[in-house]
Formats: sequence, C-alpha cells, structure tokens
Amino acid sequence: MPSFSNVRRVPFTPQEMFDLVADVERYPEFLPMCDSLKVLSRDDNVLTARMGVGYKAISETFTCRVTLKRDDPAILVEYLDGPFRRLENRWRFLPAPGGTDVDFYVDYEFRSPLLAILMGVMFDKAFRQFSAAFEARACKIYCRNS
Repeated sequence: MPSFSNVRRVPFTPQEMFDLVADVERYPEFLPMCDSLKVLSRDDNVLTARMGVGYKAISETFTCRVTLKRDDPAILVEYLDGPFRRLENRWRFLPAPGGTDVDFYVDYEFRSPLLAILMGVMFDKAFRQFSAAFEARACKIYCRNS
C-alpha cells in the first residue's frame, strides 16, 4: 500500500499556497502526469472533479471529492471512482518563519495488480515531483520581479 508524505517550506503565505492548490482546473498546465481535470460540481467549499492521468501509452481517469478548508487552511481529497481501491490525499498549509510549511500526504492502492506494477513507479516519481511543481507554479504566480 504505497504512500508518500512531504513537508516543504516555501516563501509564500499559507493563503497563497492554499489558493494555488485549490485551483484544480490549472493542474494540467504544470502537474506531472496530469493530462486533464474537469470540475463536475462545486458547492461552497466542496467540489467533485475528474482527473485524467497518464504516462506514455497508459492513461486512467478517476473522480474525487475535494473539500477546501479555508480557515485551517487545508485541503482533503477523497476518492470516489476509478482505478484505485483506495486514494486519500491531504494538504496542510502551516505558517512558518519566512513563509509556509506545505504538508502533503497521499496514500493509495490500485485495484489491479498489473496497473499497480505499470503505474506504481510512475506515481511514486510524480508524487515526489509534486512539491517542486507547486512551488514553481507559486513562484510563477506570486514572485515579484525586481
């Protein structure tokens, strides 16, 4: 049962990082393996989204419920449908000296053992790149040119 967690300090505010991660429609622009993302429904701080992920000839689509907790700030992703047996993803944005500690956690298991073999290594690699991808996106949006 693969899982990955990472805490990364970034020079941005918790609200800036929350807003960036909450902007799920932009994921295909910068996130590794994310081919598509469509918001199916949105109600206050909860949305349902379908994400397409792929690597070379393999592609899969899954649906999740995303709960945006602006007061914490935190984001909880709950798996609804697709190739996983289980998928849980959490983000927390903690104030830290000079910026924010972005706490990322994901735990997942594919239904198919074959898909787990084919996609597992790529998912692990992609999750390890997520923090850097979000930090680069934050810099693109929030860094001020001197």
